[in-house]
Amino acid sequence: MNKVTRVTLIGLGEVGTILATDLKKQNPALDIVAFDKQTDSAVIRQRARDAGVHFAASPEDAMKGSQIIFSAVTAAEALNVAETVARHLAPGQFFLDLNSVSPHTKREAMALTEQAGGNYIDVAVMAPYPPARLKTPLLLGGTQVNAISEWLNENGFSSKVHSTTVGEASAIKMCRSVMIKGLEALTAECLSAARQYGVGNEVLASLHASFPSLGWDAQLPHYLISRIAEHGKRRAEEMREVVKTLQDVGVAPNMSSGTVLAQQGLVDALAAKGIGYSDLEPFEWDKTIDSLHRR
Repeated sequence: MNKVTRVTLIGLGEVGTILATDLKKQNPALDIVAFDKQTDSAVIRQRARDAGVHFAASPEDAMKGSQIIFSAVTAAEALNVAETVARHLAPGQFFLDLNSVSPHTKREAMALTEQAGGNYIDVAVMAPYPPARLKTPLLLGGTQVNAISEWLNENGFSSKVHSTTVGEASAIKMCRSVMIKGLEALTAECLSAARQYGVGNEVLASLHASFPSLGWDAQLPHYLISRIAEHGKRRAEEMREVVKTLQDVGVAPNMSSGTVLAQQGLVDALAAKGIGYSDLEPFEWDKTIDSLHRR
């Protein structure tokens, strides 16, 4: 693709901030402009300054002159952002949709992008951004996918072309989430009950005996429950898109619907107790469960 001189980031949450920071370090000459809907947030503006990128007052201002636009927002906001971007998109601009949404939602966003003359790229983020950060594996789909994958990998990313069909890469991601987010939810539910009966250690010992390679006797339970405690709201939004993904192909989302409730339920319970994630660090699953049941 033609020389890229300017890039736009929509969303300065965890993922967007990592992208802004690492991409600027990787390519200091690259002009990077960020936009986040929390335009009045001092925290968001400080993130942009810390990353060394410009902060725009509107999506339109952020997109002007950019060859590549990244969208890294919550699942609930993904299509809204695609609609906003499409209104201001210039022909030939690339719109990279990193959001965890259903294949159908990605195809809706693609239609909006292509109607405006842009190039839509379906990006499936296949692992948590920390700790690999810019090297987090990405699966790509779209008609112009080979050119953008080459640019990404030249600039420190770890991307792989899956297909030219939008939605397939995201289908892999969302079907994977049935298992990954479901395992988190099951672990939280299992150990919450075990803790109340005073048999948490015995349950973990039994799980370790059945699946000795997974780490039930070490960090796995802490890690799985910590992901809900830290990112449960965002993960619940993603799982709502997983439910849509399953329903769109006639698969009953029985377990995934429960995962939505479990992920959202834990963060709601912590919020009701006035407990933030920083209050739980260093994270230990048993102390977290105890804090929810403490009178």
